[in-house]
Amino acid sequence: MLDRFTGMRVFTRAAAAGSLSAAGRHLGMSPAMASKHVDALESRLGVKLFHRSTRRLSLTEAGSHYLDACQRILSDIDEAEASVASQRIEATGLLRMNVALTFGTRFIAPLIPDFSRRHPAVKVELGLTDRQVDLLDGGWDMAVRIGWLRDSPLQARRLADCPLQVCAAPRYLHQWGLPRSVSDLAKHNCLGYSLSSLGGGKHWAFGERGEVRAAVSGNLLANNGEALVAAAVGGQGVIYQPQFIVAPALRSGELVALELDQPCMGLGIHAVYPADRRPPAKVRVMIDYLVDAFAERQPWSLD
Repeated sequence: MLDRFTGMRVFTRAAAAGSLSAAGRHLGMSPAMASKHVDALESRLGVKLFHRSTRRLSLTEAGSHYLDACQRILSDIDEAEASVASQRIEATGLLRMNVALTFGTRFIAPLIPDFSRRHPAVKVELGLTDRQVDLLDGGWDMAVRIGWLRDSPLQARRLADCPLQVCAAPRYLHQWGLPRSVSDLAKHNCLGYSLSSLGGGKHWAFGERGEVRAAVSGNLLANNGEALVAAAVGGQGVIYQPQFIVAPALRSGELVALELDQPCMGLGIHAVYPADRRPPAKVRVMIDYLVDAFAERQPWSLD
């Protein structure tokens, strides 16, 4: 007879990932075995827990109710075990962390040496990409994400704030004039970030929650913020990028911050990780370390 609690873990993981294969990989079992565990639960309960298609699982009404109960039961079990074992749990093993390319290179990688001195039993794998990855499918323990958090089965902890900034090179402004309102941007060559709907090639979002949309157009669209900064410094156009990317060019005078009639949006920088009630010690110590590091100093700040 298949273990009931293992079946509940497979079920909750599959519900979060939308895939029995992903659930099996996370729990170290084959997709076939993961499917057997869910089949056994459905047989025991006498109801279907998932609607199954060739691409993704979705919960039935009964499955949704059962998920709530499973999460409570498994959390209680995990907490009971963790409270007993907490005195001997140490941060060890490989920590796979995914971070946006520029932010990871400039602000995460310089922190790793001190983190490693504090936690020598943790080996860090730093994955740098501007594309948002699936933590479960990719086998990542955690990620640092910048922007608005979408609804997802991930837990998040805020690390810092980082506003967006509109800017351009003095030579561009001398030739094309100074935009003073978001509507003026329609008259300028606005260089877009292809991976974002907030500062893309057709609209830029302003206001506290991005409620003001300004139509823009330009002759360059790129999937990397540093490429856009380089083009803007060269006088190609106006950019709308996070402060951590443009701060060096603003400090040097290569770019000028533009004050428009609407405030630039503010972004949150978050650590995210799979929604386990108690994440592994290696994840907890890394997140605590980053919270402390950015609480003391946010090196991209222009204040």
